[in-house]
Amino acid sequence: MTSIVLLKTPGGALAPADAQAAEFVAKLKMGAPVRAEVKRVRNYQFHKKLFALLNFAFENWEPTEATYKGQIVHKNFDQFRNDVTVLAGYGETTMTLKQEIRVVAKSISFGSMDQDEFDALYGAIVNTILKHILTNYSRDDLDAVMEQLLGFF
Repeated sequence: MTSIVLLKTPGGALAPADAQAAEFVAKLKMGAPVRAEVKRVRNYQFHKKLFALLNFAFENWEPTEATYKGQIVHKNFDQFRNDVTVLAGYGETTMTLKQEIRVVAKSISFGSMDQDEFDALYGAIVNTILKHILTNYSRDDLDAVMEQLLGFF
């Protein structure tokens, strides 16, 4: 199976996005049927926006102070990201070696999630952050902060 990238033209047709795609399309006979699995390519800028959101929420999150076996417990971004993603509904149940059930965040890598699913994930994470962390923010407030933060990238 060949993987190529196509772009939608103003007329609504799909056209090759690069030389590899153009070469593939050129080899097709006129009118030849082609079966394709179509996925929207993930938007890297939107991926950066999610991490800007997570970082902003993490910096504004003030967990309860705690100790464990005499050690101060510190907040951890990776655990925070996992927890927010799971609370947003994007988790998988796993079993640990200790036979304990644990819910871990689904992968958000480009290969494991298409743009439509990523869009839904972003919205769910925004709602989770507004409900559990940035409770004094409205969605418009948070969107404005994100736009301002992304202006620095």
